[in-house]
Amino acid sequence: MRLEGKVCIVTGSAKGIGRATAEKFLKEGAKVLVCDVDDDAIDVCISSFEKFGNAALGCHVDVTNRDSVAKMVELARVKFGAIDVLVNNAGIVRDARMMNMSEDQFDSVINVNLKGTYNCAQAVLPTMLEQKSGSIINVSSIVGIYGNFGQTNYAASKFGVIGMAKTWAREFARAGIRANAVCPGMVETDILKDIPPKVMDSIISRIPAGRLGKPEEVANVYAFLASDESKYVNGAVIEVGGGATL
Repeated sequence: MRLEGKVCIVTGSAKGIGRATAEKFLKEGAKVLVCDVDDDAIDVCISSFEKFGNAALGCHVDVTNRDSVAKMVELARVKFGAIDVLVNNAGIVRDARMMNMSEDQFDSVINVNLKGTYNCAQAVLPTMLEQKSGSIINVSSIVGIYGNFGQTNYAASKFGVIGMAKTWAREFARAGIRANAVCPGMVETDILKDIPPKVMDSIISRIPAGRLGKPEEVANVYAFLASDESKYVNGAVIEVGGGATL
C-alpha cells in the first residue's frame, strides 16, 4: 500500500471527488481526516469507512474561517501525530454571466476556492516544515486554464490555486515539501446535476474519451501525488479531463 502510515487531510471530502479521494487514500493505507462543512454528510461518510478501523476521522471545517482551519490541523496532529498530505479539495460554484454576477457570487467563490486553499496550506506548513516533508495538492479545474462561459469567479479562483501551487513549489521544495495542481474536467458528481440533458450531451460529444470522468479516476491521480512515487513531481499542473481541452 503506497500511502502506508501517511496522515492526509482532505477538505470537502464528505461527497464527490473528495469522498472518493478519502476512500482511495484509506485503501492505500493512509490515515485520513475527512473534512467538510456538511456534518450529516461527514457522519454518513465515516460510517461507510468503518471497515478501515480508526484510520478515518471526521472533522467539521469551514475553510474560510482561520480558527476552524487551525482546529482541523490541531486535530490531525493530536489524533494522528503528523500531517503528510493536504488535498485542497473544498470548492463551490456560483455561476453567472459577467454582467449579471453579483458581488456575493464573486466573493463567496473566491473566499472558499482561493482564500480557503491559502488558509489550509498556511496552516499545515509549520508541521510539514518541522517534518521536512509533505505534499500539497491544490484542486484546480480545466476551467482554471482555459476559462468557461459564465464562470468568471470560478475560473479566477482555479487559475489562482495553480499560481499558488507553483509558488509553493519554488518556496518549499528544499524543505522537502512538494506542491502540485490537478485540473479535473467534467466528472460525475452532484455539481453537474443541474445541467440540462441536452447541454450535457453536447459537452460529452466534445470529450475525446466520449464520457464523463469518474471520481475515483481523479482520486487515483491524487494518490500518486500523495505518494513517494511522485517525489520528483513538483510544481506540475496535471489535467484529468479525458482530452476535453484538445
